[in-house]
Amino acid sequence: MSDYILEMKNISKSFTGVKALSDVNFKVERGEIHCLIGENGAGKSTLMKVLSGVYPHGTYEGDIVFEGKVQQFNEINDSVKAGIGIIYQELALFPDLTVYENIFAGNEIRKGPFVDWNETIVQSSKLLQKVKLKVDPETLIKDLGVGKQQLVEIAKSLSKDVKLLILDEPTAALNENDSDNLLELLKELKSQGITCIMISHKLKEVISIADKATILRDGKTIVTLDAHKGELSESVIIKNMVGREIEDVFPKRIEKKIGETVLQLKDWSAYDPELARQVVKHANLEVKKGEIIGIAGLMGSGRTELALSIFGNPKNYRLQGELEVFGKQRTLKHTSDAIKAGIAYVTEDRKGNGLFLIKDIKSNVTAAHLKGISARGVLNLNEEVKVGTDYKNSLRIKANSLEQAVGKLSGGNQQKVSLGKWLFTGPKILILDEPTRGIDVGAKFEIYTIMNQLIKEGLSIIMISSELNEIIGMSDRVYVMAEGAIKGELTIEETTQEAIMELATQ
Repeated sequence: MSDYILEMKNISKSFTGVKALSDVNFKVERGEIHCLIGENGAGKSTLMKVLSGVYPHGTYEGDIVFEGKVQQFNEINDSVKAGIGIIYQELALFPDLTVYENIFAGNEIRKGPFVDWNETIVQSSKLLQKVKLKVDPETLIKDLGVGKQQLVEIAKSLSKDVKLLILDEPTAALNENDSDNLLELLKELKSQGITCIMISHKLKEVISIADKATILRDGKTIVTLDAHKGELSESVIIKNMVGREIEDVFPKRIEKKIGETVLQLKDWSAYDPELARQVVKHANLEVKKGEIIGIAGLMGSGRTELALSIFGNPKNYRLQGELEVFGKQRTLKHTSDAIKAGIAYVTEDRKGNGLFLIKDIKSNVTAAHLKGISARGVLNLNEEVKVGTDYKNSLRIKANSLEQAVGKLSGGNQQKVSLGKWLFTGPKILILDEPTRGIDVGAKFEIYTIMNQLIKEGLSIIMISSELNEIIGMSDRVYVMAEGAIKGELTIEETTQEAIMELATQ
């Protein structure tokens, strides 16, 4: 007989008349790693917010049964006291506090009325050992990389005697090594009796670690697949996620008319005065009309720094070398200079830097090119609606209306808004930094299809990606970076995961 630590029965949840969850049933056995999968907007995060008390009892229909008892969580602290810990994609740590202060924040060890800092450090050290993180507990959080910060978050949950640990896209911002370490840790925690629910878009990751996987689609439970019965495969997951079979994860390659050189870097270097080091070193790179150039490399290799140094240098790097755009040597001192030169940059951090989350779709789409909807310095609101509608339709942005706040959209639709914002500036060269990070396989396919359409229309694309399959599946040529330098250029025929990693680890 199955021993379920968690049963969510007939959970329904609506927002202003729109049903986000409809009679969802979700069961998790004690001591297993259970993945929760679905396209953006499928209801995964909403379901976990119901479970953790973010959406309190009474705001949804159905029952939460945890440890055999029906629960009524009215706030997050209620679920924490019951033994449920949740770690969101955006880490909830205090950067200017130490590791030990973060681990026991809100859960301080006291001796009488005072915090016992000595015992706090001792217990923090034990928890750091448990999560296999070798750092001094007195280290400031801001001095740790994202992978180590993730482990501190897990240690923080373990300090509260967590029985069920929920992780929302835990490897989205991690490099391959940190991702592997985290997945190994989850297996270790499983051996210690801790149950894990993991939300992930990375199907290979799911297949490698899950005991079971439950798939949601359009706010409904579609199926639970059991790895021990051989039910977990990429094709089966994709079919159930999107409601159709995607024979290829990438669109078929289109015939391209590769034209003249549109952008060239010669002996290009960028020095970051804040970090007191070169972040781009003597780069030579060429982009031609109608092609997709892939830029691969491990996290910290200098890919984003290279992109920013081209796109008007917003970080104020000290630049050396030559930048040619459409055959003319250019000095682009501001992002507005880059836009005028025909260059656009879609950031990897759409929530932090790419979009105004509290503003609506049309305001975001037109934000980078207000002159395009203005006459004599006055905004034409009718034109804003027209432009917003055009991009909503052409990019197939799923939303209730143009007035919907972008922060309420799924990750894939937010990415489309971000793309629309920069396409409205009329670029000839489009830099896409991690264009499909944190979005599901169906939305990825749509982004790739848009990229191919843009190439057909004569644009050139520079695509930075940590996903090697994406680099191989979409690029015409690939540059590989490591430690700020371009270590090699590969034709698509030469490009394999092994060839990229060989250059990326030089």
